Amino acid sequence: MMQATQAPERRSQIRPIDTDGLDDYPAELSDPKLTTDHFTAFWHDRWLNSELFLTAPLDVQAAALNLFFVARKQTPVGSLPDNDMMLAKLLRIELAAWSELRSRSISPLHNWRPYHHEGRIVLGHPVVIEVALDALHRREKREAAQSEKAVAERRRRLSASLAEMNCSDAVCKDGALIAWLDEWLCENHHGQRRMPGLKLSIENGLNAAAREGRLNSARK
Repeated sequence: MMQATQAPERRSQIRPIDTDGLDDYPAELSDPKLTTDHFTAFWHDRWLNSELFLTAPLDVQAAALNLFFVARKQTPVGSLPDNDMMLAKLLRIELAAWSELRSRSISPLHNWRPYHHEGRIVLGHPVVIEVALDALHRREKREAAQSEKAVAERRRRLSASLAEMNCSDAVCKDGALIAWLDEWLCENHHGQRRMPGLKLSIENGLNAAAREGRLNSARK
């Protein structure tokens, strides 16, 4: 009678990590809006001159590139889970195939290292973090520019409304007064800024401005 061979013991995927002294992952990259980006910058010159590109075989390079892009959809943005089973699933390969790739002298996780994030450990790569922070800062600049554009347009319409109410040119063109009145309306006018409902609020705002000595000239 043949004796059944014992299945080889699966090597544990748990690796001890000394969590003392780990850096915190950048907190601003916890913003979930960043995971909705459908575009990410790729600095190909840096990639083409990297140790990973110049020395690793193609299968390692392919896995590494996919991890770079997969990380842009994780939370926090730009990170990877420190879990081999999850990494294998993210790459859509078998755990054994991932373990073999990770065992290479230069693996797909080249230059990734652990970070603290909200009570758990995640993996981060300095270049991937740099790209994610750059995307965040670009988003903030776009939102600020859009906000500034919206404010400028709102104040342009307010100046036109003042002219419609027969205010003097000095009042209609007083940038400081328009800015103050715009902020006053934001706090005190409810509903859309449309005539004729806006007229009473503007008059009340002008009266408040007059009491504070902000009018350069009286309305006609």
